[in-house]
Amino acid sequence: MSQPPGSAVSFGAATPAEAIPRTDFPAGPKPLAAQRVLPLRRPGRWIITAVVLVLVAQIAHGLVTNPFYQWDRFQYWFFRPTILDGLLITLEVAAYSAVLGLLGGIVLALARLSRSPVLRAVSWVYTWLFRSVPLIVVLLFLYNFSALYQTLSVGVPFGPAFFTFDESRLATDMAVAVVGLSLNEAAYASEVVRGGLLSVDQGQHEAASALGLPKRYQFAKIVFPQALRSITPNYVNQLIGLIKGTSLVFYVSLLDLFGSVQSMGSTYPGDIVPLLLVATAWYLILTSVVSVIQFYVERYYSRGALRTLPPTPLQKAWNGLRDVRARFQRETAI
Repeated sequence: MSQPPGSAVSFGAATPAEAIPRTDFPAGPKPLAAQRVLPLRRPGRWIITAVVLVLVAQIAHGLVTNPFYQWDRFQYWFFRPTILDGLLITLEVAAYSAVLGLLGGIVLALARLSRSPVLRAVSWVYTWLFRSVPLIVVLLFLYNFSALYQTLSVGVPFGPAFFTFDESRLATDMAVAVVGLSLNEAAYASEVVRGGLLSVDQGQHEAASALGLPKRYQFAKIVFPQALRSITPNYVNQLIGLIKGTSLVFYVSLLDLFGSVQSMGSTYPGDIVPLLLVATAWYLILTSVVSVIQFYVERYYSRGALRTLPPTPLQKAWNGLRDVRARFQRETAI
């Protein structure tokens, strides 16, 4: 069938409905400011959040309004010289034990990883023993050590002694507390250090050996700095446990923070609860300070492993305020 020139080919007659042009199409895409992605609604999350907020509010209200806690006596005891002296002893014992325990843990970890079967066996037995015996037993055993050995000597085995020490003069209350906590801490620190050393990639050891570097230089400059990234968070957890473990030195006649609280509680029986709250508050402050230090140490040692460093708490707060401001501006523009 022929069609006149210039006319379009039609394969069927257009119905009246098809012939009418449609006008329900949108005129064009909406601007980006008007386009909004609606988040998926999660009513369960809001319900759980409301329940948690109600529980937190009830706990806070009970702490503030319950007269049994005696917050006026808490304020009285918080900065008393007796409490502060005990706090200072707690800090001294924790600091000395942390340093000595970490040094002992490094030595034990290196002995455990050495090729000498004797060093490996001694390190394993030491770690097994002090991880199995409770800390209070170690402290009490050292406190009564003079009953077993009145003098200590250094000399030839089964032969003459060159130096002799009076154990009763050396074993002061501070020395017993520091030695006991250090021995116990070294056993746990050795496993932390050993795990950190094993986490270093084997290629780092091979590259250092290929350069012909001495073993001591390899460990101090290449292996140990990389292992610190794994050692730091685990050992800080141990350090927090050590700070709380110092409360046991009260049983070896050393008046630390907990010992001072116990002593004042026996003198003033009516202030036992506020005194315990004072000790709790100071332990919370100490562990919080250690946690802040842990964050910045981890951030420092993560420079070579992460492309961007994790933001600090102040940076997180500033980014949150900036996001809220941007959202508010977007909502008002819409």
